[in-house]
Amino acid sequence: QAQLVESGGGLVQAGGSLRLSCAASGRTFRSKHAGWFRQAPGKERESVAVISWNGSNIYSAESVKGRFPISRDNDKNMVYLQINSLKPEDTATYYCATRVATRFTTAPHEFGSWGQGTQVTVSS
Repeated sequence: QAQLVESGGGLVQAGGSLRLSCAASGRTFRSKHAGWFRQAPGKERESVAVISWNGSNIYSAESVKGRFPISRDNDKNMVYLQINSLKPEDTATYYCATRVATRFTTAPHEFGSWGQGTQVTVSS
């Protein structure tokens, strides 16, 4: 099973930006869909953005559309989430996950491999 390691989180003021990175191990990353998810205290995990194995299909949640572009570099086994115009309600632990590319889906429970998460805290 692939290992995923997120980085790039931190404390930032409202309106600021961060770039989250996810490093994947193994040689099958390029054949998997990848996504970013987040979970705030007391809330369910939600999908933020998902990118297909070849980058041709991208989903962004309405709450982050236009602010959080997702991208990937299959040669480097990396997936990125650029988070811009941050709001206090974006505060959460952000997780990277992958799933086999049998179909494009955005539901968290459809993803089988998960990283440990990186904390993003936005101050007002």
